[in-house]
Amino acid sequence: MPARRDSVLIVCDSADPHAAAVAEMVREVHGLDVIRFDPSDYPRTYGSFRVDRLGTARALTQTIGLDQVRSVWWRPPAPSRSAQVPGVDSDFEPDACDSFLEGMLWSIPAHWVNDPGADRTASRRIVQWETAVRAGLRVPETLVTNDPDEAHSFTESRPGPVVFKRDGTHRQACAQARIVGRDSLVRMSDIRRAPAAFQDYVQAECELRVVWVDGVEWTVRIDAAPGVERLVDRPRDSVTFGVATLPASVSKSMSTLMGALGLGFGVLDLRIGLDGEYYFLEVDPRGRFDHLAAATGLPIFRSMADLLADDEMVTGR
Repeated sequence: MPARRDSVLIVCDSADPHAAAVAEMVREVHGLDVIRFDPSDYPRTYGSFRVDRLGTARALTQTIGLDQVRSVWWRPPAPSRSAQVPGVDSDFEPDACDSFLEGMLWSIPAHWVNDPGADRTASRRIVQWETAVRAGLRVPETLVTNDPDEAHSFTESRPGPVVFKRDGTHRQACAQARIVGRDSLVRMSDIRRAPAAFQDYVQAECELRVVWVDGVEWTVRIDAAPGVERLVDRPRDSVTFGVATLPASVSKSMSTLMGALGLGFGVLDLRIGLDGEYYFLEVDPRGRFDHLAAATGLPIFRSMADLLADDEMVTGR
């Protein structure tokens, strides 16, 4: 007899406010159990995977119901912190621990949001930009390189400001974008060790954040004072949020993008240029939206809870 699928697993940082809010809605609205697991707890906790004549079974200390999971929301901390575990013998092997934990979790026959393989690939911004162009979205002219001469030539040739941003998949690596200035050009040789992205800065009418929940678009318009100073930290009271709707053509291209990336969830950054064009900047497969929901009242948490609880989704990956 197949196992009952009456629980939802959320793999996340223990302090993630999104997980707490969605878990509460899954319990209250849909009556399902919710398991929250922080990968950094392993190997302080014990884990086991077993195959026998009855099938397979998974176990983690203080975690009940892994074999009854119908859906998984995959938003683990990045980068992994399993290699720095206080109180654990210093000779433990991080690679072996990660291999076991990921293998056990990824083997769960549930609906994944997002599939870990798709999440890993889609986190590469180069993949995003290539896919966005093929999907029909407008992407600002961009160069990613570790060649200082090519970077210098690109920034000098552009007709307007250029944004500089370290390339990478970790949030620490992808620091706040900034306009390339004289000090940046002087230090251009630094990119030999770590490639960086150089992108035309889009003078914008406004910014958009689109929270994509399996085909449902929750679009928020963000207005701030115009000009390049938009890239630096802005006082919270200088930014306003409002509910917006995308043109049908942009919505269709975005749907094509997310489908090609294999993502059921993501937070997309768009910008409406002064020329009226919609420019795609990037998508975060594990993006934040709590501040957007709070500012607009959009039922994004409920939308996510409904997706994870959907009976029709319980078909495996």
